[in-house]
Amino acid sequence: MHEVRSYCPLCISKCGTISTVDGGRLVEVRPDPSHPTAGSFCAKGRAAPELVHSDRRLQVPLMRTRPKGDADPGWRRVSWDEALDFTASRLGAATEQHGAESVVFGVTTPSGTAVADGFGWIHRLAHAFGSPNVLFATENCNWHKDFASALTFGSSIGVPDFEETGCMLFWGFNPSVSWPAYAKAATRARRRGARLIVVDPRRAGLAASADQWLPVRAGTDGILAMAIAGCMIEHGWYDQDFIRRRTNGPMLVRENAGEAISVEASTPIGQRRALMVWDAQRRRAVAYDPVGGEYLEEAPEEPALFADLTLQHQGQPVRCSPAFQQFADLCAQYPPERAAAICGVPADQILETARLLHQAGPVSFFHWAGICQQADATQTGRAISLLYLLTGCFGSVGGNRHFPSAPLNDIMGFDLLATGCLEQTLGWSERPVGPPAKGWVNSNDFANAVLHEEPYAVKGLLSFGANPLLTKPNIPELVPALCALDVYVHCDLFMNPTAAYADLVLPVASPWEREGVSAGVQLGARGSAWLQLRQAVIPPQGESRSDTAIVFELAKRLGLGDRFFDGDQRKALRHLVAPTGIALETLEAHPEGLRVDRSPDQSDALKRPSDAPQRRFDLYSESLLRAGEAPLPRFDGAELRLSERFPLRLTTAKSSFFCHSQHHALATLRAKSTEPGVELHPELARRRGIENGDWVRIETAVGSMRARARLTSRISADTVCAQYGWWESCPALDLPGYAIDQSNYNRLIAGTHADRSSGSSAMRGYPCSVERESVDPAPSACLSGETSWAC
Repeated sequence: MHEVRSYCPLCISKCGTISTVDGGRLVEVRPDPSHPTAGSFCAKGRAAPELVHSDRRLQVPLMRTRPKGDADPGWRRVSWDEALDFTASRLGAATEQHGAESVVFGVTTPSGTAVADGFGWIHRLAHAFGSPNVLFATENCNWHKDFASALTFGSSIGVPDFEETGCMLFWGFNPSVSWPAYAKAATRARRRGARLIVVDPRRAGLAASADQWLPVRAGTDGILAMAIAGCMIEHGWYDQDFIRRRTNGPMLVRENAGEAISVEASTPIGQRRALMVWDAQRRRAVAYDPVGGEYLEEAPEEPALFADLTLQHQGQPVRCSPAFQQFADLCAQYPPERAAAICGVPADQILETARLLHQAGPVSFFHWAGICQQADATQTGRAISLLYLLTGCFGSVGGNRHFPSAPLNDIMGFDLLATGCLEQTLGWSERPVGPPAKGWVNSNDFANAVLHEEPYAVKGLLSFGANPLLTKPNIPELVPALCALDVYVHCDLFMNPTAAYADLVLPVASPWEREGVSAGVQLGARGSAWLQLRQAVIPPQGESRSDTAIVFELAKRLGLGDRFFDGDQRKALRHLVAPTGIALETLEAHPEGLRVDRSPDQSDALKRPSDAPQRRFDLYSESLLRAGEAPLPRFDGAELRLSERFPLRLTTAKSSFFCHSQHHALATLRAKSTEPGVELHPELARRRGIENGDWVRIETAVGSMRARARLTSRISADTVCAQYGWWESCPALDLPGYAIDQSNYNRLIAGTHADRSSGSSAMRGYPCSVERESVDPAPSACLSGETSWAC
């Protein structure tokens, strides 16, 4: 028996762990209190031995022998050589006939699975192969906090400075179930006196003890943010100097949110476009160079934030005003009383929240899936970001910061793509500021390209761990698309309903059977600078191999070995960590991890405005304007279109015990949540004749699901919160599985109803109804994913 210090790779929290191995078996995983995550841990991490040694693990490569859609795929065991040769030859054939872009590379989320170990290498394989297309669920996961936030901050939203913050704003984010280390850090901040505001339809996790819990109606978050911002502006509860000096709020914009007023001006390095700002004291417009980040003449002492002007521009009178005034005017459309009627949050609470943000600073904030899974996700994220700009805390001590982290070499391989190839990404022409700009494809565009060859044919899919039939919205063409592919190869620990359509399934080693690198845990100065090499604690089970090993072997067979260190994974690890200056052997000798200190000039978010498009934070987004979207948050008609048939608002939330469609077969976890559940307010249940424990049917315009009613007063009275990801049985507890059309939350959501800029699906806020079932549903014949569904 021996113990190994490491970290848990099952989610973004990367909690420090101590794993116990006995006789070659993983028998226990417990938290490491000395790790920067300070002993945080969850039930899923504790259940790791059950996951690793599950008798449902894929152990050998399996080749299909029967047509897709047959109840029995006729899986045949094959050798790794046969499996890899088959994959390489079929991918190569697709390239020869249709081009490299005809092959899509799929990957599951690195935030909620251990695919983070191979995430960069999977992208590198796609790009070395010549395909820009990676099928990834970023639009419904991390896009809006990590990438769309650049439309405002020029960067991700950063991380809260928990040790110094005076007030935390968590919006659509419950760290108690999605980020244990954050929950622990927030709890410590509360104990030393920090205030807490939580915006969520459910009073879950930390919201139970929040100073303000705002039970927003799902899908109206953007309007609530505008209303709170409006109160702050009206009462002067905002950092005016920050808005003047560090945002483009003073920039003059044509009325009705038109283009910015600009002129060609002479600068020390030549003619450049300059923006115009109104000098309130000298009563004249002055030019600002957005590239150099400075005024081209004497800087105004008080750049105007409010001014209704008519200026001569190119010989014509132009009505204009500062961008900040236009934002303020939009916020004024949602006074607390009107916002309360739309959002369900009392008017006095909206005002008090604005007051608290002003008085209890410095303010830090975080948002996640609750925001990105909305039909107005981009503008909602923008509205929350602009609200946060009013506090003046971005990049300051106690606010949101970018602490220095251990530098790693970029292995994603975007430089391997031919010039112009990235612009061929599926969906790029429709969403140029969305995920396609990074090569990330959604399921709608994938299915359309397979079945209709729009904008070109897609013939192959190599996927790592994804299960879009359970984790993406209702896309009727997705199953026919999987059936129509010339080749579909799936790599995973377990068979799942999506993998059942594959031509070949490859067994993946669990994270306790392979190496991984963590460069920071996004938690304060110490945690962000923490570098850790996670080493295998037991050998791979059966014939399983790591995602990275599969990528490296395929690369060699595809003639791309020189881009992958000729298959030498140890050389690849050395390359990855080389910028840290720490030898691989040193990391191996310190499995608990090491802090990588960086020089002061490399640190912190105080420098972040230099990364923003105008050397300032973008209160007004010209990037969105160029893409045909509103440069300031607008929610015209954003009120949910409820009806007599569908009068309620549907939402969902992450479980403490499962992640997406994983873990339902593990008895330790399934015992804590045995059936698909739906949370209802007791008053709503009373009106519908529903009692606690009844089976109910939830219905929308596109589908229905069954779930067990759980009554709680900690939810908005007109909100229905159902669980997602249910399909798998748990024989150890004699608990059934659920057919893909029986208790699948995502079947309720139309895949075509999505955010224009990002493609984010309206997983939250969808109109629905709920009724008591007259009889209990029969168990599904599909117990563990062995059964396919007709194409």
